[in-house]
Amino acid sequence: MEFHYLKKEILMDKSIFVTIIYVLGMVFCALVLKIWNAETSIKEASIALAWTSIYLIALFYANKNEKK
Repeated sequence: MEFHYLKKEILMDKSIFVTIIYVLGMVFCALVLKIWNAETSIKEASIALAWTSIYLIALFYANKNEKK
């Protein structure tokens, strides 16, 4: 007796994948680097700003490639 299962492919939008990576990165920065501490220096603030700008660029290119 053979069972033929339908192969289900889980398709995830690239924008959702980029957002998940961004959130995980921000949680890492919050817990390990303590970005949201009261004594945040310029270095930690610039890390968060750079991470957010990388997120926005990746989100732009993900949405641009999904439209094609």
